[in-house]
Amino acid sequence: MRTTITMKQIAEHAQVSLGTVSHVVNGTVPVKKELRQRVLTSIRVLKYQPSQLARGLRRKSTNMLGMVIPDITNPFFPAVVRGVEDVAFEEGYRLVLCNTDNDAAKEKAHLEQLRSYHPAGLLVIPAVESTLSADLRAASERNPVVFIDRCPANWKGDAVLAANEDGAFQATSHLLEAGHTQLAVIAGPSHLTNAIERLAGFRRALLQYRIALPSRYIQEGLFDRDSGYLSAMRLLAMQPRPTGIFAANDLMALGALLAAKELGLRCPKDVSIVGFDNLDFVLLIDPPLTTVSQPGYQLGVTAAQLVLERIRGKEGPGQKVVLPAVLEIRASVATPYNAGRSGSNQPKRSRVVVRGKVAAEGG
Repeated sequence: MRTTITMKQIAEHAQVSLGTVSHVVNGTVPVKKELRQRVLTSIRVLKYQPSQLARGLRRKSTNMLGMVIPDITNPFFPAVVRGVEDVAFEEGYRLVLCNTDNDAAKEKAHLEQLRSYHPAGLLVIPAVESTLSADLRAASERNPVVFIDRCPANWKGDAVLAANEDGAFQATSHLLEAGHTQLAVIAGPSHLTNAIERLAGFRRALLQYRIALPSRYIQEGLFDRDSGYLSAMRLLAMQPRPTGIFAANDLMALGALLAAKELGLRCPKDVSIVGFDNLDFVLLIDPPLTTVSQPGYQLGVTAAQLVLERIRGKEGPGQKVVLPAVLEIRASVATPYNAGRSGSNQPKRSRVVVRGKVAAEGG
């Protein structure tokens, strides 16, 4: 029969007062780091398991952190989740993860369910069609809310983001410095902050180099491979065909590479491609992808630290923490092949079939 461990036994094992154990377990008063660590160590050694339901009803919050992500199959998000979970576990919190499949209705349902469990805080990466801004502003008055990677327009609360505009500026400048003047972009959803910032970085580089960009060379994707493929098929059917493409994330860049291959185009000889994220798979494809590295794990760590500071009583206006993004130069960018020769930048086919649909000629 399993023996129930009490707070008194925890206090004796950690050689601290019963009140100190209570404050650590219930989060009622900040405790010195050394004492807190002793209590947490004793809790793990003695396998103390407080009733989260009872604590939640008594305190109107638990030691649970709720996290909502848009797409668990996107390789970028697990690193963010791991960063959050590592910090949460070290500090005695448990993470409950919900996946929305980029469905706004599912996202709202998950958050409503999470709040019924009285979480100590929420960490949210919004879905592509998220409409939760006003709802979460109200929720943040009860429990801390931190957005990660992207946040709703006009959000004034806490957020941890990458330097999206600067990263996109670096990527586009690299293409321009390689000699590309016929550029295109596969942007993310136009209402998401990270997509807006990456498109702004792309435009800023063109402005600095005094390169004009026809509107048809801006295609909007959904941050997934299929939308990258379809967007690239449209771009590569245009006249003149772009010699360089900046895709606003690596999955769309992968889709662009697949489209180029299907059309018989070589990367980087016929078209150079740059992505954003620096996911593990980009080193394994041919050619290895030049991409902007954003620190997914550190985004999660920083967001978890921020939400825990709020849980422990830190006050003040919302913080916007921006982590650096760095261009990783690999083999998917080269000087345009036969640049300047008449007809060298024309598409190889005048009619392109895109998975059962005919791509528009000339954009």
